[in-house]
Amino acid sequence: MKRPLIFFAAVALGASSAAADGNHALHQEGAVISPADAGKVADFDILAAHAHRNGNTVTFHMTTSGTAGASVPAATGAVGGSDVWSYVWPTSLDPSAVGFEGGTGILAMAATSHPDFDDTPLFDENGDGDPANDGIEWHSHWVVLTPAEACGPGALAVRDIPEGATPKLPATWPGFPIFLDSPGFTPLFDGPEITVNAGFASGVDLEGVAYDGVTSALRVNESIHAPLLCVTDVFDIASGDLSLPGKLQ
Repeated sequence: MKRPLIFFAAVALGASSAAADGNHALHQEGAVISPADAGKVADFDILAAHAHRNGNTVTFHMTTSGTAGASVPAATGAVGGSDVWSYVWPTSLDPSAVGFEGGTGILAMAATSHPDFDDTPLFDENGDGDPANDGIEWHSHWVVLTPAEACGPGALAVRDIPEGATPKLPATWPGFPIFLDSPGFTPLFDGPEITVNAGFASGVDLEGVAYDGVTSALRVNESIHAPLLCVTDVFDIASGDLSLPGKLQ
């Protein structure tokens, strides 16, 4: 019996979807697994975080309970007091691995969205010819996190650069007075999955790097003073305790 073409198209699509799902963090050996929590916003509820490498390219990915990237912060109309939402992979890498001053905190890859300001001056994420108006579009950063009691008990912040200080910074540092890099790695979305492929210089030792997965909100200080960018809400932590149990495969 002849099958209609739509049948074969459906079979092919199903096979393709299954293959894609098989590449998600949730299905990777060694992934940091987190139980679903119906009390969390689904697209920030982590089911798994994983990182693996191919030469000097590291793929950071995370599976959520919802549609990754579906939610973004509401605009406030001002930079001070505005929100940043993020998918974050804290690592054991020294910040010098990507061009920051060494020994300065926890190096993390982050995918962020923030409608009230743009911090990727070299990139035009929405393709409209203006690289300064698309902070709401999901984009990547390297950040260095440090404890900051001024943000709250036990809180973290992106490390500030004191006035007059001249620490080593990556070539794509966007000019903000914090340890923030805008490397231009495009976040990729596939249903519940977010992926960021990050390139490293050939001399960086990536063997056995530890990692975790976090979803969180940050807020810009209302007075635009240090600490400039505080972590204000942790939506979920893959390990539950930020112990970085994952090992780069």
